[in-house]
Amino acid sequence: MAEGGTEAFPDLGRHCQLSDCHQLDFLPFKCDSCQKVFCVEHRSSKSHDCPKPDQNSRKVIICETCTVAIETTGIDSKDEELILEKHRKSGDCDPAKMKKAKCPVKRCKEVLTFSNNNTCKICQIKVCLKHRFPADHDCKRNLSSSPSGVIKEKREVINNKFLAAFASRNGKDCGNKRQQESLSSSTTTSSIKAY
Repeated sequence: MAEGGTEAFPDLGRHCQLSDCHQLDFLPFKCDSCQKVFCVEHRSSKSHDCPKPDQNSRKVIICETCTVAIETTGIDSKDEELILEKHRKSGDCDPAKMKKAKCPVKRCKEVLTFSNNNTCKICQIKVCLKHRFPADHDCKRNLSSSPSGVIKEKREVINNKFLAAFASRNGKDCGNKRQQESLSSSTTTSSIKAY
């Protein structure tokens, strides 16, 4: 049987090396363990009964305390517990590593990373980008930096300006002026009634 390809393109593709298949595959897969070529259906080590399925694979266990991955390639499962115990007793196992900062907005579970957080300029709280605007995260001003007396003074200034503008009108009412103009124009023109 030919190594691969077609008559027109003999270097294109390879035949599956599984004894029952021999399908021509134009995008063949090479097994990292046994170094044989297989089609897409037989590329996994289980599907072609690879004699060395775990030769190049890596094995990792996860510490439940700090979620750190510890490589255990080539180590028996009995020794894995000893490695985990040694890791827990070392100073590297820190439960604080497991907890990641989340957005403090109610019902938001977004994990804050270096690229998706924003610190509010008003209340200095770190929130996710969806809640970066003060209206989105129920922003409360820090009362120690802006005392309530200052806010009251600003309100009084605004109220005084409004009252001064209102008093300067001297009884001139825009609405009454328009009504008076419309009444005077209707009295001067004769009204025609159509039946």
